[in-house]
Amino acid sequence: MPRAPETAPVAEPAPALEPAQEWLGGRLRLHHAARGAHRAGTDAVLLAAAAGAPEGLVYDLGAGTGAVGLAVAQASPACRVVLVERDPAAAALARANAALNGLADRAAVLEADVTAPGAVRRAQGLMPDGADLVLTNPPFFEGGGHRPSPVAARASAHALPEGGLEAWLRTCADLLRPRGRLVLIHRADALPACLAALRGRFGGLAVRPVHARAEAAAIRVLIEGVRGSRAAFALRPALVLHGPDGRFTPQAEALHRGAAMLYTNGPGC
Repeated sequence: MPRAPETAPVAEPAPALEPAQEWLGGRLRLHHAARGAHRAGTDAVLLAAAAGAPEGLVYDLGAGTGAVGLAVAQASPACRVVLVERDPAAAALARANAALNGLADRAAVLEADVTAPGAVRRAQGLMPDGADLVLTNPPFFEGGGHRPSPVAARASAHALPEGGLEAWLRTCADLLRPRGRLVLIHRADALPACLAALRGRFGGLAVRPVHARAEAAAIRVLIEGVRGSRAAFALRPALVLHGPDGRFTPQAEALHRGAAMLYTNGPGC
């Protein structure tokens, strides 16, 4: 199959802010860029819900405007969060959102490139072996096999260079302390690539399929792993987002209100 034609992203000045909007049933208020940039949606809701109630140091890699990390900080007062974002405009929004929600004392923003070589990452402040939990929603596409957005911010949020996913997940392992935990969300068809990149670095791997409808194929996977663990693989119960009427299922609706979590050691919410 021929590759989709590549369109150079259009560089734009930082867009104006939209008014802050309620998220997770009003538990957080978030500014987004006025247009073009990636916005927090269901993927962010699920990733935050799968974090549990962490203590210690939490990294949110590819944090965008900070939704996932700030949700975890708001729900877990015993943790400190580092929101890692390479796009300066998104990082500025993350700082604004941390302040808006009264979390600036526990949620720092770090501008860094997750896929950079180790020496570069360390110079940018990404220090190894210290995190208790890493949360990440990596860009979903790799190489030139997709049609990139003409808007630079959206293109950057959605795509990695060839080999970028392996580099991204290698950084996740580097940041975690031994026995630290990783939680990531990705496209369902990327599951083999994710597992290959995690092999040798993580054990206790657990996968939860996410389906738009019960009768449809999975569209997302939530993957958990423990650095250095030798525990067995687990396939967790599936999460179904929509019922036959097209509305959220009760479980999905509760997750979007911030009223439930996806527990790591049980059947779900």
